[in-house]
Amino acid sequence: MSKQNSEKLSHLFNKYSKKEVSLEDAIKNFISPGERVFIGSGCAEPIDLTRKLAELGQELPDVQMIHFLNLSDLDYYKTIGTVKDLFRHNVFFIGENLREAVARGQADYTPMLLSEIPRLFKSGKIHIDTALIQVSPPDKYGFCSYGVNVDIVKPIAEVAEYVVAEINPNMPRTLGDSFIHMDDIDAFITVDHDPIKFSYEPPGKVAEKVGKYVASLIEDESTIQMGIGQIPNAVTSELKDKKDLGIHTEVFSDGIVDLVNKGVVTCKKKTLHKDKIICSFVMGSQKLYDFVDDNPMVEFHPVDYVNDVTIICQNQKQVAINAALSIDITGQVNSDSIGLRFYSGIGGQVDFVRGAGRAEEGKPIMVLPSTVKLEDGKVVSRIVPTLQQGSGVVITRGDVHYVVTEWGIADLHGKSIRERVLQLINIAHPDFREELLEKAKEWNYVYKDQELPKSVEGRISIYPDKYETKLELDNGETVLIRPVKPTDERMLQELHYSLDEEDIYYRFFQQMSDFRHKKIQPMVTIDYTTSMILVAVHSEQSSEEIIAQGGFFKTHQPSVAEIAFLVHKDWRGLGLTTFLLNYLVQIGRELGYKEFGGSILLDNKAMLYIIDKAPYPMTLKNVEQGVMEFKMDITQKTEKAK
Repeated sequence: MSKQNSEKLSHLFNKYSKKEVSLEDAIKNFISPGERVFIGSGCAEPIDLTRKLAELGQELPDVQMIHFLNLSDLDYYKTIGTVKDLFRHNVFFIGENLREAVARGQADYTPMLLSEIPRLFKSGKIHIDTALIQVSPPDKYGFCSYGVNVDIVKPIAEVAEYVVAEINPNMPRTLGDSFIHMDDIDAFITVDHDPIKFSYEPPGKVAEKVGKYVASLIEDESTIQMGIGQIPNAVTSELKDKKDLGIHTEVFSDGIVDLVNKGVVTCKKKTLHKDKIICSFVMGSQKLYDFVDDNPMVEFHPVDYVNDVTIICQNQKQVAINAALSIDITGQVNSDSIGLRFYSGIGGQVDFVRGAGRAEEGKPIMVLPSTVKLEDGKVVSRIVPTLQQGSGVVITRGDVHYVVTEWGIADLHGKSIRERVLQLINIAHPDFREELLEKAKEWNYVYKDQELPKSVEGRISIYPDKYETKLELDNGETVLIRPVKPTDERMLQELHYSLDEEDIYYRFFQQMSDFRHKKIQPMVTIDYTTSMILVAVHSEQSSEEIIAQGGFFKTHQPSVAEIAFLVHKDWRGLGLTTFLLNYLVQIGRELGYKEFGGSILLDNKAMLYIIDKAPYPMTLKNVEQGVMEFKMDITQKTEKAK
């Protein structure tokens, strides 16, 4: 033990020396056969105590070990040789080193919302005989910190018959509701090892793209929760341009430290626990542990507070980012199992999805890659017609809001089954979209003639998100300009139904009384490689409205496309059509077009003015019966561009 650590512990021996025991006595004197033992969680697992408990397993038959999240590499079952039923684990979240034991039936899994676990023990429904924990050395008042894991450890230690602690000077002294007094510790050993370190694999291209989509949903001054997983962790690297973010989360890792150091996370705009990062445990590197050590910016609390829905929802703009294993086309989210095989657990997902869903301007977000490669090398879709037999519905259809893959964002909240199906197919991997659509048709979830955007070769036409941009209008409002999607059908119908008789005549050269599915579907299922329809989307709080559309469409001449525009009457005269025209010219050039053509009624003075002022050489093809036909050369600009 280092000199520095010896000094930290010197007063401990003086005042509480009678409670110090040997490692073997810490187990034998406080645990008997048939008892139930809780083992401290995550990166604060008391490694020495746990290892000794496993080694003495032959002398302690039928001991039940309770875990929340086990991250150590200790092989419990190897230590007891061939006696496979000598003791059992009961886990609330399945860590990697107990996953096989659960699959073999040697360990139990108890599915529970994380926020509700402490009540099981406080109520006496589950009695704990001994709690094995790891804490920091006591301060001058006798208080030890639970360090990097408070979660369910503190509530359980408070009701256990006996508390046996590893006192470790390397354990960070974390602040908040995170202390236990030496008077409440029945026995201790002193150790000098580092807390368990934890790291995620570097994010790949898929995780990076998902992270970018998630970041686009997060506004400045939002409060963030991130669950366990590579993709939620990868989101942090995409938040570097945000301002005054806050943190209220059960767990965080090194990425948050970087955001604090860059001034992105300040917590200054939080509506609850202003200026404070609120968490229950952390998992990461020594950099993270040094950051939380005695840091008044970070408060640790038990999960029955941190994950309480009524607490979470008090954070305005609370964002919850959690990983899923699979999701069906109606929006049921599976996060804890792969078919009949239990893989992880419920954890705090439900708590934060519901808390963020109730928060003012809150956003629950589920993230997942669109595909997964199986052990046999086969690639399958994670967005599926129905969940695999045995898969657990962790987030219900009614709770899910946003789902994000590397192909985009699906907003399911308040949407019908038909709308959900189209949203989710739109973010599924293109190789599986046809199959998903056929199942949806078979079950009457969508129109029997529902189509997807396809190229002339019959392949799925991929949504070109590179053309998404924002435009500030002359009235100060900002709108999103993007390519049309199949999921826009209803909003386009609403735009068309907002037109008066004159508008309809100007656009279609005839009167039309309805804009049913058969008429609108061709406008939203285009081949993006040959045609383009851009829509202008105005968002107000959680509602969206298409206020304009402009597009070009292929003709029988390979280098010529026909253009058309439509703007809601309340949004005219603000520069929308001019912007759409110029943007369509840019896109048209990229797709190989040289000319745009079209027809305009001579009575349509507003459109004639825009075409006349367009900075491209114009040729009048024909003027007769009140209609002007024109062509514009989009390969060059005229002096009007100035």
